[in-house]
Amino acid sequence: MNHPDRPIDVEPAYHNKIFLDSDDGRPLRILAEYLEPLYRLRREGVHDTIVFFGSARMKEDGPLGQYYKDARLLARLLTEWSLRICDSRRFVICSGGGGGIMEAANRGAADAGGSTIGFNIGLPYEQRPNPYVTPSLLFEFHYFFMRKLWFSHLARALIVFPGGFGTLDEFLEILTLAQTKKIDRDILILLYGSEYWKDVINFDSLLKYGMIDAEDLNLIHRVDTVQTAFEFLKNCLPKEKEAVCPAIAKAKFSKPRIEESPR
Repeated sequence: MNHPDRPIDVEPAYHNKIFLDSDDGRPLRILAEYLEPLYRLRREGVHDTIVFFGSARMKEDGPLGQYYKDARLLARLLTEWSLRICDSRRFVICSGGGGGIMEAANRGAADAGGSTIGFNIGLPYEQRPNPYVTPSLLFEFHYFFMRKLWFSHLARALIVFPGGFGTLDEFLEILTLAQTKKIDRDILILLYGSEYWKDVINFDSLLKYGMIDAEDLNLIHRVDTVQTAFEFLKNCLPKEKEAVCPAIAKAKFSKPRIEESPR
């Protein structure tokens, strides 16, 4: 029996962890993975990004260690260049926040004294954030699709180093956005390591069988050296700056086709 003179402690719904972790709370969790990064990126003044993709398994002293070294050097050069030419946080180096190529990219940006972003994700075999991400720009995601949104909608360029399923998934996602023009921004897409990528994906066969158009191949730029990649990006990245910060790319919406009624 309730006693009117006895206060009852009731927590608000947004403090109810059982509810927030439930199936019914999923829409709120998804929304939080959009709004919380937006809040922090705006607070930190991040304008746009250069994204590095590549294998978490890559070791600096491993068989493919040169790719690690190249990613680190390229990230450092890009960060030094950005700090020289920009009056705000433009072209911030961004990775998935884990090891391997991700670590190399964040490490290179840190070598240059710049801020650097890590969009980490919780996995069954735990992916630990690398120590080179700027602490205030380290994010932890549960949903892959929300993580991909932040990769794509801030990116001005994407540099894809050798990697496995995760790298292919992320690379092809942005390549599809570029091909279908669903995102209202040109994203420069660089495949780093021609020999590796020629073995892994045969784009010429996709063209041969009519699965893509010849012009689709122009969406990809193959590079094999740090200097080539750096010069290409330095010359091709847009110098103009949008007024909004962060500069989130808009989506393009096609107009619905109205079928004429039969007369």
